[in-house]
Amino acid sequence: MYPAPQDIPLENPETTPQEHHLLDFLVDILETLILAVILFFIINTASARIKVDGSSMEPTLHNGEFILVSKVNYKFGEPRRGDVIVFDFPRNITQEYIKRVIGLPGEHIHVADGKIYVNDQLLSEAYINDAPRYQGDWDVPEDTLFVLGDNRNNSSDSHNWGMVPLDNVVGKAIFIYWPPPYWG
Repeated sequence: MYPAPQDIPLENPETTPQEHHLLDFLVDILETLILAVILFFIINTASARIKVDGSSMEPTLHNGEFILVSKVNYKFGEPRRGDVIVFDFPRNITQEYIKRVIGLPGEHIHVADGKIYVNDQLLSEAYINDAPRYQGDWDVPEDTLFVLGDNRNNSSDSHNWGMVPLDNVVGKAIFIYWPPPYWG
């Protein structure tokens, strides 16, 4: 014969209620820690947090601001003109730079009289304060980008050291998250 349902013990009789609550609490903590580690891994795979160092991107970005960078934007497409990107500096890949994409692969960049032309078309740049005081011509090879800082006359960028290989692009700057008055 089978025992009646009321005769089957539901809990270990050796476990006190306090021990049972402690065990539940420890399981909750373990589950929370595992979830936190998984979320941390996902967030760090998909994004980066970068501190702006210097004034080369003013007035768009300021020294000391922190930005969120999407690492997945360019897994499904390539940078577009006007995107603000973070990349590994071609001359020292341990340094990350942040600049604006001006020229795309196969394009010709011409800078003269304070204006920038892409394939002989004037580039409208409402995001800069001062026009560039330098001049030059650059052809953007395949698989590279021509980038400039928004503070045109106080920026180390493609007009000084050349193109950025697409493989060096870390991601697209998408959000200023610190300090709070500059969120967005």
